[in-house]
Amino acid sequence: MSFLRKKLDQIKKPFNKGEKWEKFAPAFNAFDTFLFVPDHTTKKGAHIRDAIDLKRTMITVVLALVPALIYGIYNTGYQHFHQLGETFTFMDAFLHGAWKIVPMIVVSYAVGLGIEFIFAIYRGHEVNEGYLVTGLLIPMIMPVDIPLWMVAVSVAFAVLIGKEAFGGTGMNILNPALMARAFAFFAYPTYMSGNKVWVSDASTIDAISGETILGTLAHGKPVEHDMWSMFAGSIPGSIGETSTLWILVGAAILILTGIGSWRIMVSGVIGGAIAGLLFNLWSANGLMAFPWYQHLLVGGFAFGLVFMATDPVSAAQTTKGKWIYGLLIGFFCIVIRVFNPAYPEGVMLAILLMNVFAPTIDHYVISANIKKRKKRLASATVKSA
Repeated sequence: MSFLRKKLDQIKKPFNKGEKWEKFAPAFNAFDTFLFVPDHTTKKGAHIRDAIDLKRTMITVVLALVPALIYGIYNTGYQHFHQLGETFTFMDAFLHGAWKIVPMIVVSYAVGLGIEFIFAIYRGHEVNEGYLVTGLLIPMIMPVDIPLWMVAVSVAFAVLIGKEAFGGTGMNILNPALMARAFAFFAYPTYMSGNKVWVSDASTIDAISGETILGTLAHGKPVEHDMWSMFAGSIPGSIGETSTLWILVGAAILILTGIGSWRIMVSGVIGGAIAGLLFNLWSANGLMAFPWYQHLLVGGFAFGLVFMATDPVSAAQTTKGKWIYGLLIGFFCIVIRVFNPAYPEGVMLAILLMNVFAPTIDHYVISANIKKRKKRLASATVKSA
């Protein structure tokens, strides 16, 4: 490692202050700090010493995404061969899925990081690490056969309008990955919904019909998948969101490392369960009659709750606010599913809606705490008098 460190220091010289390539130092430093911990520390002011930085935090989230990603790659191939009725091995399914998904990840990182580097050089600051997660999240919430140029345009919109327009990482009010999906959904609706977009190559083969469970219910058709299939993830859907099992593995990683808020996750499940139970009592249509616990297993509910609702930048920050924020996301997700048959998947809109209201929730929580303390102080003053 010392050899690599020396080589990087030699290469770095033209990028130092006052040197020829000083302007491009942020781009070089991004690669440097990806391999080595930064060699600079805080010199003044109050600060907390910790062994983890933003880059390591983002890498932990990426690692938490890997189980769902690997299964999503396999499930992409599984759905393709299963729909065709062909015999196949695990490796056949995995390689087919990788052939479809890896290019989407490459495009996402190339476009997103390219824009991040340009803005870092233009503004003269270090490259932010937030896109390490966003760049993987965006392909995982897209249909498998969406054209790569649409992925690129959606990524550019999310980074430029969803993040850089607000000042970059840490300043955005909406989750960038969901901004990409929302843009793709409204700009290219025929590639984001229907019964052909969730299974690879389905649009070219009439025999394939890969409608999601929520889409099936929205059209008043019976669901043919059992509960284990819903939990394990062997169903059509976006690349990373079908397997609740592997999403829970990722949730455990985030909770044990202290990076993801378990309060948001738990309260989101409670909110979704409450809404599902209320609609089960009504049962006016298929989506309302769908068992509340199965609502929690299908669509993007689990994936959105674990990996996007817990985004520390766009989520509520106060302890009580996190409970309220998560509860409303879960509740509104089921409400949107039930009352909007044209868009039965509601977690994206629910999270984006609560992203907007997160600061308001925190404001009222803090205001309520201040009022309680004032009352406590006034009561103590009266007693002492």
